[in-house]
Amino acid sequence: MSPMTPARVTGTPGRTRVLVVGGGITGMAAAHRLRARLGPDAEIIVAEQSARLGGKIHTVDFAGRPVETGAESLLAARPEAVDLAREVGLGDALVYPSALKPALSIGGELVDFPAGHMMGIPGDPADVAAVADAKERPDDGRPILEPGADMSVGALVRSRLGDEVLDRLVAPMLGGVYAGDVDRLSVRAVMPQLAAALERHARLTEAVAEIKRPAPASGDDAPQAGAPRGKPVFATVDGGLNRLVTATSAAARAEIRLGMTVRELRQTPYGWEVIAGPVPDPIKITADAVLLAVPAKPAAQLLRDVEPQTAAALSGVAYASVALAAFAFDQIELPERSGFLTPASEGKTVKAATFASQKWPHLGRRRQIVRVSMGRLGEEALLQYDDATLAKTALRELGEHLGHRLPEPVEQRIDRWGGSLPQYSPGHPARIAAAREALAFHRGIAIAGAAVDGVGIAACVASGRKAADEIADRLAR
Repeated sequence: MSPMTPARVTGTPGRTRVLVVGGGITGMAAAHRLRARLGPDAEIIVAEQSARLGGKIHTVDFAGRPVETGAESLLAARPEAVDLAREVGLGDALVYPSALKPALSIGGELVDFPAGHMMGIPGDPADVAAVADAKERPDDGRPILEPGADMSVGALVRSRLGDEVLDRLVAPMLGGVYAGDVDRLSVRAVMPQLAAALERHARLTEAVAEIKRPAPASGDDAPQAGAPRGKPVFATVDGGLNRLVTATSAAARAEIRLGMTVRELRQTPYGWEVIAGPVPDPIKITADAVLLAVPAKPAAQLLRDVEPQTAAALSGVAYASVALAAFAFDQIELPERSGFLTPASEGKTVKAATFASQKWPHLGRRRQIVRVSMGRLGEEALLQYDDATLAKTALRELGEHLGHRLPEPVEQRIDRWGGSLPQYSPGHPARIAAAREALAFHRGIAIAGAAVDGVGIAACVASGRKAADEIADRLAR
């Protein structure tokens, strides 16, 4: 056989075959749902370009403890990731943070981050008066957003509550999640619940107050074993989030192909032909359906000849890069807080820090572990510095935020996540909806992941499951 003739990998006659492209948590959640929907006889293949599963979930042994080098926790305030953990046998391994609160670093001092807000937007201006002037501007009595309309978070907050609330509260919060520019982030994409409330309210604080209002108690609000009183917002897995990836993979019983790059999709009258593997020795895989759970750029390239409208929508999604530094100390003086955020206006490279050993009691305090986040949209050059320079910068600035020079760490590491955080510009949800509508004309293909449905483990799990349901429903029809 010529080296340029793809080796063919065909499915077993009479058995459904689905190819999941991408082995991050989105792809693994999708494979798990496909197994549940399609049954034990279905052939599910997961093609992952890198040498490991998990994507931005990566747990390593650091100073004798399992420490996350990427995503730190899952959002327990929404059900999808917690439900998945329980389904794959990790319900008893879910652990929750301490009651310590985060701080805000302003002018070299750590001050309490105000309560009663939604991503830094207060429900009552008095709640944030200690750190920002939040006098609400006059309104015209009409709802802030018309149905379907969108705007940037920066334009919304600046016009309603002023620059200080935006710069000191909202931007640091969103900077920690998206590493993005608040003037380029869509309200509907990053705060869909708030966007819906803005269609009913003329005042921003009233919309936030409606969302923050406690919901009526129900059976679903009963405390879970090991959970703190009240409904926890975040959780993680004792032993590391890698356990969630591994357990989901095992439950999905999929054929995992690591180091496999998918290069081309071709639709046929019977399903899909996929060209994968190295260019000199390609492999042709036939499948009844394909689920793309990869970042926007590779997804757009694969769909360019399949559905140009979907490809164009995906190619417009920009990405920000971040670097994370982890330090372990034998002796260090830390305030009794979970960590801190700092506004970009402070002029620091370090934008946030987590006092991991204090935030997560299961890690213990035999050694103090601190994680530091650096980098915002447009600061990609930061990642070009060598590890020693990044670590030195992070350690020096961490000391400046804490108000004293820090001792030498007993262990340190740097992790770079280039192009890791998608940026949702205004109109993103509408563009993705149109992209999916166009893709629906092609049988047996779906898109999922952070590029389209939001960052965070819970959002990615939900996205992967939804795409898997779409695939299963279409195959059934």
